[in-house]
Amino acid sequence: MTPATTAQRTPEDLFRHGLRLLLDQDFAAWVDLWDDQGVFEFPFAPEGRPRRLEGRSAVAAYMRDYPDHIELHDFPHLTIHQTQDAGTIIAEMSAVGRLVATDEPFAMSYVAVVTVANGRITHYRDYWNPLAVPASMRS
Repeated sequence: MTPATTAQRTPEDLFRHGLRLLLDQDFAAWVDLWDDQGVFEFPFAPEGRPRRLEGRSAVAAYMRDYPDHIELHDFPHLTIHQTQDAGTIIAEMSAVGRLVATDEPFAMSYVAVVTVANGRITHYRDYWNPLAVPASMRS
């Protein structure tokens, strides 16, 4: 995808495209949607887990092992809300899939506040319930 094409996408289009990339397990392309200085925050992260990642390289390092833990199958619920800031959306969603280590089902609900500028994710706050994280992923 050329930078001009990426820059023309609305935040909602970019977010939906990113979900498709996650389902396709194309994590490198998903990371490429990020601004070099993008910030990824996890306000409800449990003790010992990162609460803030700064920069695309930190996001890439964080996502590197994702396919070893979770295989996403679908986002069966997705509602995207527009905000007064044209570059920011709020997404309510659920994800389902499979835990790789145990072959057990995976299901999680999220609220994400995502800001996009110049066709790149600049800030992503990922609100999820750490109490719902399967025991096999807590260590």
